[in-house]
Amino acid sequence: MRRENKQEQNQNMDIIDNINKVGVPNVPNFENNIQFITIVGEIEGHTSSSTGKKATKYEHIIPMLIAAVQDPKIEGLFIILNTEGGDVEAGLALSEMINSIDKPKVSLVLGGGHSIGVPLATATDYSFIVPTAAMTIHPIRTTGLVIGVPQTFRYFQKMQKRINDFILRTSNISEETLTKLMFATDELANDIGTILIGKEAVEYGLIDEVGGFSQALKKLHELINERKNIEK
Repeated sequence: MRRENKQEQNQNMDIIDNINKVGVPNVPNFENNIQFITIVGEIEGHTSSSTGKKATKYEHIIPMLIAAVQDPKIEGLFIILNTEGGDVEAGLALSEMINSIDKPKVSLVLGGGHSIGVPLATATDYSFIVPTAAMTIHPIRTTGLVIGVPQTFRYFQKMQKRINDFILRTSNISEETLTKLMFATDELANDIGTILIGKEAVEYGLIDEVGGFSQALKKLHELINERKNIEK
């Protein structure tokens, strides 16, 4: 009886430990040729978030991407996004890292791909968005006071150009349309920008297709098979 109780206690401790690590009571252990990466909440950069929100640390994602590239068993990457944005340079660094990987890549925007989440969504070979997901396009902004000197203004101009150039390079949206959406004044209270919902992001050429997890996964398998055929 004591032995059974001890085994049950050990199992419960294992479940609790797993919940603390990955947020679910049990994760199936199986061989997979796809690396799934989730980017959720606020994207942290060089400083830790003090807001108490859920956050994705870019220094955690980069090693996962490196491992996926080096592992010969991994044939494709599936990026799942539900982010409010966050650190601009960290988000852009992750976007460039994902885009530079030479294995097939697909992204799926779930709840949201806001702000710097936009280039993260377009960084892959093919992008999906679910019908109810939202993407906010707006110029770079910062909290608090900005010193009104020419150097500060030029810095923000250059940073904005880096983001815009990346989005234009990795999506089908035109520069004119991107600029128009970014500086719209009729959608966001006390701010400028545009919120795109589901198919709107596709209609503007920002995202490739409206679809869910299964559709995105099917597309990734297609891209993997296409690459195999080319290599043959």
